[in-house]
Amino acid sequence: MDTITICRCGWLNEDPLYINYHDEEWGFPVHDDRQLFEMLTLEGAQAGLSWYTVLKKRDHYLEAFDGFDPELVAAYGEDKIQELLANPGLIRNRLKIRGTVTNAWAFLRVQQEFGSFDQYIWGFVGGKPIQNHWQTLKDVPASTPQSDAMSKALKKRGFTFVGTTICYAFMQATGMVRDHTMDCFKYEA
Repeated sequence: MDTITICRCGWLNEDPLYINYHDEEWGFPVHDDRQLFEMLTLEGAQAGLSWYTVLKKRDHYLEAFDGFDPELVAAYGEDKIQELLANPGLIRNRLKIRGTVTNAWAFLRVQQEFGSFDQYIWGFVGGKPIQNHWQTLKDVPASTPQSDAMSKALKKRGFTFVGTTICYAFMQATGMVRDHTMDCFKYEA
């Protein structure tokens, strides 16, 4: 019996968790503030690691960080931070965990100023996804002028772990840019 091979982006492995993330989530526009905070947190946790490593820990993060509710995370005190640092289901990096609390505060300030984080963050792409046309994985950049601008603006607003590469990965994950390669079945012309 012949099987049909579905072509996907070259950064995937064969884990169904990873394939599902690629097929059902990566590159789809996200406008829910809680989900945006989740992805900003997870992309920051990825710094220096692979996305696959973070993705495998995602459920632990969801539970440990109270469903990524920024109001709850902003209220974390030292006891909660120590509890998170002892949680084997998380990437136990002190700066990243403290950075998540710092980012929750900054996130809430942006919500207050702009009405929603969504309203603010999507302004970096003019409110609609940028559809890229990359032939191969090697063509996909690590950063762009938009991610540079986002990184600079977020840092100015007090966010941490928001370098331009992290911002670009965040933009890809939340559908602000669509970077499925042209040979991927999820590519949109």
